Amino acid sequence: MVGKSALAATLAWWISHDLLKAASPAFAPFSAVLIMNVTIYKSVWQALRYAAAVTVGVAIQAAIGFMAGPDLVAFVLVAVIALWIGQWPALGEQRSQVATAAFFAFSTYAAAATTSDKAAQLGQIILLVLIGCAIGLSVNLCIAPPLRYRSAEQGLRALAGEIESLLDDMADGLATGDVDADRAAQWRVAGESAQRAVAQARAGLNTAENSLPFNPRRLLPSHRSYLTFSRYRQNVNALERAVYQLGSLTRSLGLWRETENTYTYAPALKAYADFAASLRDIAHVIAELDSDTLSEQADHMCQLATTSQEALQKVLSAAQENELPLSDASRPYGVLVVEATRLMEEFQNTCDVLKDTADA
Repeated sequence: MVGKSALAATLAWWISHDLLKAASPAFAPFSAVLIMNVTIYKSVWQALRYAAAVTVGVAIQAAIGFMAGPDLVAFVLVAVIALWIGQWPALGEQRSQVATAAFFAFSTYAAAATTSDKAAQLGQIILLVLIGCAIGLSVNLCIAPPLRYRSAEQGLRALAGEIESLLDDMADGLATGDVDADRAAQWRVAGESAQRAVAQARAGLNTAENSLPFNPRRLLPSHRSYLTFSRYRQNVNALERAVYQLGSLTRSLGLWRETENTYTYAPALKAYADFAASLRDIAHVIAELDSDTLSEQADHMCQLATTSQEALQKVLSAAQENELPLSDASRPYGVLVVEATRLMEEFQNTCDVLKDTADA
């Protein structure tokens, strides 16, 4: 991106300064760099919005300047109108460029000697911006256009890694009976970290999807198998639900430690530890997900899901055998069993989605 931005800026400067002899040639390289983005789709949108913002800003200055002249009152009107129009959501993050363009246009207008020069200079600003945007888009399109399909995979792996770490610590704590207040607090913090990883995974997924439109590399045979991200979206959705269920689970475990003074139900918690460890193993596979070996990984995950289903049945059996007070709303055992079932559903769903897409 640095290299492409530098090249686009250099070409824009050469055209505006050496060929066109523009009075304000910096507008072209500035525009070329400003609209450069990691995806061509976003670059196109940035270029359209930036060009629109500059055109509106210059038009505001032109309308007021030719009516009121370049005095202080006119500048106040330009500033107020430009800043007001700059609140228009349709311009996105380029909204501030309306006022910026209007101020630069005011300066250029005030420095011009004749009316024809003023009009020419204002028109030149728009021309330079269009040249810069065109060069930036051309360079981004023609030189290694970014195809970020791996971003979806990386985001999912990072999310699964957070879940794996939390489940691993939970399995250890439940197996040893070490569920004191400090450890429960650590689990809650880990759950919050996993929630942040959900947002990052979604951002990576959006980047991957946005890298496809207008990108000629997607037509190459080597990339055609990576042009759909529905499996990643389904898996992120499933793991997001799992994260919230883990949050409920950690709160319930913290409540258990506060309300229980004995380890009467330790066998049930040991079974729960084994279940958490089995889910951890699935999360570990997702954390190392690779599209090139997806079929083998999906088969392995399905095997692990079968083990987790068996571990869940042991949790349910232990709850019955040890007569856990599942119906007592003041105690957490009912929530623990319900969340275990829901977690299994989401992990099973993740395994099934990856298996189906790998076989497709």
